[in-house]
Amino acid sequence: MFGRGKRQADVVNELGVSAQTASRWFRAWQEHGRDGLAGAGRAGRRRKLTDEQLAEVETALLAGPRANGFATEMWTLARVAAVIERVTGVRYSQTQTWAVLRERLGWTRQRPARRAVERNEEAIAAWVKLDWPRIKKAPGAAAPGSASKMRAGSRSSRQ
Repeated sequence: MFGRGKRQADVVNELGVSAQTASRWFRAWQEHGRDGLAGAGRAGRRRKLTDEQLAEVETALLAGPRANGFATEMWTLARVAAVIERVTGVRYSQTQTWAVLRERLGWTRQRPARRAVERNEEAIAAWVKLDWPRIKKAPGAAAPGSASKMRAGSRSSRQ
């Protein structure tokens, strides 16, 4: 743009950058030409975990919490962070751990179904098969309910 005679203000407006950035680019262009504007490479921090390390972490996670020394079969962010640190030596906060799980591994949050330890699947199946149809067909079970827009205690309702 500078080579085509554009001003710094035009660069700011067209590219949506700050005036300081346009000024820095202009100086670089004046000193080194187009090569002075070549990108410096990746902006921001580099990832802490390489793809190879991430594959090792995922293998460990897929083995399950018990295989990784935990008492129950439930992953928490703290447990995942501990596995990442044990496998790679890299320590992550719980927020960073969640970002790794979601963005790099494609994992989602899941919650186990809450079920009583004493749950008896056979008794439940028998109840659904035998008792529920009887209860469902009871007289009045299918009677329509009533609905009213009037509030109880209003002048138009009976008291």
